[in-house]
Amino acid sequence: MFSNGQLIFGILFAIAFIVVIFYAYRRDIKIHQKYYRGSVWILIAFVSFIAMIAVIKSIFV
Repeated sequence: MFSNGQLIFGILFAIAFIVVIFYAYRRDIKIHQKYYRGSVWILIAFVSFIAMIAVIKSIFV
């Protein structure tokens, strides 16, 4: 399915991407705390809404 070179590239790319994203987040953590306070409630509401749709679908199908 994938050659060894493609698998190695994919793994190294994923590791490098995760490291860069983690570094960028750590660098901007004070800005995130200032401007995105309370955004966790929006995430909880969104996940609850998607879960409610899944439950309704499973009940009526």
